[in-house]
Amino acid sequence: MSLNTIDTTISQPIPVGEPIPHRKVIRTWLAPLAERTTIKAIILQIFDTVILTAAIVGTVYFESIWIKLLLALFAGFVIGRIFILGHDACHQSFTPHRGLNKLLGRLAFLPSLTPYSLWEVGHNVVHHGQTNLKGFDFVWAPLSLEEYQQLPTGKRILEHIYRSGLGPAVYYFIEIWWNKMYFPNKKSMPATRPAFLWDNILVTVFGIVWNALLVWAAIETNQSIALTLVMGFLIPFIFWNAMIGFVVYVHHTHPSVSWYSDKSEWLKAQPFVSTTVHLIFPLKWGAWMHHIMEHTAHHVDMSVPLYKLKQAQSKLEEMLPGRIIVQKFSWAWYFHTAKLCKLYDTQKKCWLDFKGNKTADSIKVVLS
Repeated sequence: MSLNTIDTTISQPIPVGEPIPHRKVIRTWLAPLAERTTIKAIILQIFDTVILTAAIVGTVYFESIWIKLLLALFAGFVIGRIFILGHDACHQSFTPHRGLNKLLGRLAFLPSLTPYSLWEVGHNVVHHGQTNLKGFDFVWAPLSLEEYQQLPTGKRILEHIYRSGLGPAVYYFIEIWWNKMYFPNKKSMPATRPAFLWDNILVTVFGIVWNALLVWAAIETNQSIALTLVMGFLIPFIFWNAMIGFVVYVHHTHPSVSWYSDKSEWLKAQPFVSTTVHLIFPLKWGAWMHHIMEHTAHHVDMSVPLYKLKQAQSKLEEMLPGRIIVQKFSWAWYFHTAKLCKLYDTQKKCWLDFKGNKTADSIKVVLS
């Protein structure tokens, strides 16, 4: 069926059991929420940047080791907040201006040492274009039993760490940032562009300047250089890796989320709806993370800015009752999910443990 012949006038909730409409139809429901505001975007970025700078300065200014540590952890969290702004800019959903989005995105990615152009390819093109399709989407893609058994011992140990619930920082640092983002080799990134190199140089220079300023501050204040670097750079960077690794994990890992190896089956499953999780946090933590957890709406329509994702997610859940995975967050749920979701069988649509025993059947959406 041609996109031009699709009926986009559907305005009533789709009853459970009825086929999910075409993505073009669903996006019409969110179209009123896709308007972007330049002033709001700039204010958000300035605010978070000021807060991050103050936190880093505080790790030098205060003498108490515990205050330094608290501020270092807080700085890591704010790096995550700023990254989410850059994530929107990279999707061209932050402001209405393409050039400004690229500038703000590159600036927002600096504290996390993320090369803008490489993230744009890996995230926008690969992850969003092929979400939960094995062999294409590489982000937290679960191994099959056969793939796991063929791994050398060291990589098996890493896989156990990654899938333990305690390994998001290790996973993101090694598998995403180091292998795919930071001066990746040809195996990890076969194609190359001049922008890849220049964006890596940009974040490297930023990291060197950041650490040089900390060394200078330590000398000026007669403090330990090592301690100053640990508190002002290393701990925030580790926290950031843990935060983004955790966020991406819970977005697409759930006992009810399926992975696919057959593209035609994947297309029929409406993957932009069925492969993402809306995670609900207590105490408005979702808002503190710039609503990045309203993730189904983001995958349905990447043009919806973060400051309207909450409304967009509510609209989707109103129009598609029973179709969207909504999960209240708790640490008990998180570690139970990590226990269940080790490996995945794309043929039988079920999660496995490392011995190949089935732990959970995932949802398989079949459309007429």
